[in-house]
Amino acid sequence: MRKILLSIAITSIIGMQAQSINSENVEFRVLKAPQTSIKENERTYNISVKSPYNLSKEDVLKQSKKDHQDAVANFSNTIKESQDNYQQSLKDYNDEVIKAKETFALESAEFKKLSLLERLNMQEKGMKPTLRLPSKPIYVKPSPPVYREPDLNDYFIVDNNVLASQISIDGYKKGNPVVDVYVDMATVNFQDNAGQTFANQPTKITVKENGTEKINTNIGQDFVFVSSQPSNNINKPAEEKKFLGNTIKSINTFLNENYGYKTLNKQVKLEFVKNKGEYNDLEKAQIYVTTNLRKLQANSDPTANNVAFENMKKGTDIWEQTLAKVNYTDKKAVYNAKIGKFLFLNLIRLNVALENKKVAEKYLNQLQEKMVELDLSYNEKAELKTLENQIYK
Repeated sequence: MRKILLSIAITSIIGMQAQSINSENVEFRVLKAPQTSIKENERTYNISVKSPYNLSKEDVLKQSKKDHQDAVANFSNTIKESQDNYQQSLKDYNDEVIKAKETFALESAEFKKLSLLERLNMQEKGMKPTLRLPSKPIYVKPSPPVYREPDLNDYFIVDNNVLASQISIDGYKKGNPVVDVYVDMATVNFQDNAGQTFANQPTKITVKENGTEKINTNIGQDFVFVSSQPSNNINKPAEEKKFLGNTIKSINTFLNENYGYKTLNKQVKLEFVKNKGEYNDLEKAQIYVTTNLRKLQANSDPTANNVAFENMKKGTDIWEQTLAKVNYTDKKAVYNAKIGKFLFLNLIRLNVALENKKVAEKYLNQLQEKMVELDLSYNEKAELKTLENQIYK
């Protein structure tokens, strides 16, 4: 009997250990490839911008210095104008004093005609006539002009060269261009609709490869929300500056989707069974996947990455084979729902991180069919929702 109980105890301990799930965050790098492939030694470009904007920092400084020089030259006239204004203020003051005294005299005379009770009643209400004289103006002599550097944040400083410098293609160098980009931007158009402000900025993008036109398209034609206030209540220069910045972002996004090569630093959470024995194959799978994820290289030569993906598949194949063995209703099974849950999540996380959205969607659908048996925690449900959004984004 003691042997039977001991055997049961050992089996229980093994079952408990089998449920020990750990996780690690695996960092790796991949190259985001564009829609149009250009040989690595030919990735050169040039940006030309045509726009209605033509204000430089030098223009602002030049105008500021000119305004200061004009103020210095006109200072004697400024003094005379201030004195004339002061004399006029004195005249207006004297006229207002005379008028106030006349009004007070008339009101006092009428007040005296009232009975004592009426006068007391008006006095209680604060209606007794009072002489109110205006403040006498004081002459303040203007100070001589002092030059101060203008605050460039108060100006919409941008020209075609500045705009061109803000546009780039990831993975390319400037000079002797294979890819020529021509951007023709209109001004920002503000439009009121139902008391709100909307705006657009029609922009034409033309791209040539070795002189041959490959892209000719327009963006920014749709009106988008700017403010809940009408356009006459907004700071238009500030809003135009912000909107122009968004247009530049859209241009960069468009060009990089079509031509850019960008190194992406990624991280994916993967879970594994800590215990050995029954789970040696899952330990092998973890090694295959994590090791080869780290071997991925962010370059255009697919040779090394193809080998890494082939070896990584050995691990994901083990995960798939193990999923077929899972018993979702028997908690004591070697491959129970807890094992199935972490395998599904691993396969979804991994394929989302590698942007294999169709494959990730397949495993998501399979997991959702087992939602009741898997009994996801609050955090796991939240993570799954995030992964789902990334799949269908």
